[in-house]
Amino acid sequence: MQLKLPPVALGVIVAALMWCAASATPALDVRLPASFLSSASLALLGAVICLSGVVSFRRAKTTVNPMRPDSTSSLVVSGIYKYTRNPMYLGFLLLLLGWATFLSNLAPFALPPAFVVYMNHFQIRPEERALGSLFAQEYQPYLARVRRWI
Repeated sequence: MQLKLPPVALGVIVAALMWCAASATPALDVRLPASFLSSASLALLGAVICLSGVVSFRRAKTTVNPMRPDSTSSLVVSGIYKYTRNPMYLGFLLLLLGWATFLSNLAPFALPPAFVVYMNHFQIRPEERALGSLFAQEYQPYLARVRRWI
């Protein structure tokens, strides 16, 4: 099952499940102060972080395809990658948190942690193995100085 589901597709699935959870549990609706501003801010931050990861990959002329980490041509450690090893996935997480905030229901907040667990196990670990093989000398020091998420 590793690397079988594109992360964007997983994000869409989780977002749909969050909407279903909110719809199925109206008793868990909550009034969140400034929910629209909070949700829009989280979503915008997530989009900017995600896009900065893509831009860094494009500048390095390497693949953005998360399903083929073995086709990576260079290890990107600059830009946003100085702060997080997975800015695109962090961006997706922030988008999901923004969506949960927008839905104003407690149930959807249970799903972003599940997204993180799934991504760590089924996407990030296989990517790390592939990058460790491709960039043996450079990758271990990078792992030691930059956190996986934040």
